[in-house]
Amino acid sequence: MNDPHAAFQQHVPRLRAIAYRMLGTQADADDMLQETWLRWQRSDTSQIEEPEAWLVTTVTRLCIDRLRAVKKERETYFGPWLPEPLVGHAPPADAQAELASELSVAFLVVLERLAPEERAAFLLHDVFDCGYAEIARMLGRNEASCRQMVHRARERVRRDKPRFQVSEQAHRRLLQRFLDALRTGSHEALLELFAEDVTWTADGGGKVPASSKVVAGRERVAKLLAGVSRVLLQPRLEKLAFELAPINGTIGIIAWFEGRPLWALSLETDGVHVLAGYNIINPDKLVRIRRPT
Repeated sequence: MNDPHAAFQQHVPRLRAIAYRMLGTQADADDMLQETWLRWQRSDTSQIEEPEAWLVTTVTRLCIDRLRAVKKERETYFGPWLPEPLVGHAPPADAQAELASELSVAFLVVLERLAPEERAAFLLHDVFDCGYAEIARMLGRNEASCRQMVHRARERVRRDKPRFQVSEQAHRRLLQRFLDALRTGSHEALLELFAEDVTWTADGGGKVPASSKVVAGRERVAKLLAGVSRVLLQPRLEKLAFELAPINGTIGIIAWFEGRPLWALSLETDGVHVLAGYNIINPDKLVRIRRPT
């Protein structure tokens, strides 16, 4: 090929999309892209017949190795671990991976429960539309084992994350009702919003106060958030601003305090009730968020 740099850049959006979904943080995804670029530079690119396949294979294998390395780190992480939020309107290049349900925080949380190779096979097949023969070459497996991995992963995802078709308008209305209830700290108003089996996950990473476990059940979640409102929000409401913004492909809520983000919240709903809340408040995971001017 005449220009290896241009050939690499052409595939960066797809490589970054794979790396982020594999690893859940933009910093790790960037590291994998950098290492893939270094390996591409060291290779005899004139002998590579399919650059995209070579690059996707390389970044996937690097991500698998990275997932294995961070497994112990995440096992000792303080409290629940949530992915770093992707905030903003810029669409990724890969059209199929652009679907909100395949980028949502809830989806990435389910992926965390899969083994590294299982996660890779599932993403490559169901999100990035790779064939089983191609996946088998990438992972150094046979097609039958890849089919089995994808099948197991798909069943796990369907079981742990049921899909609901909710219009953006209905989702926004529910977010606004949630914000109104949170501002007042009304226990009754919060109770009305939550499904009976709602779960609330907050990732503080030990850097800021947050529940060390997932909180389950509408009564417990409503009590928790009413307390958060009374103790943390109401005393400084004048300095707080709440913004509805795209978070991982779905409209969520970002709280701002004196120009800096306090949290990025994604809510899973059926259009009537909140089914799950994912609140990212670890400041290390919010550093890339910029308030619109």
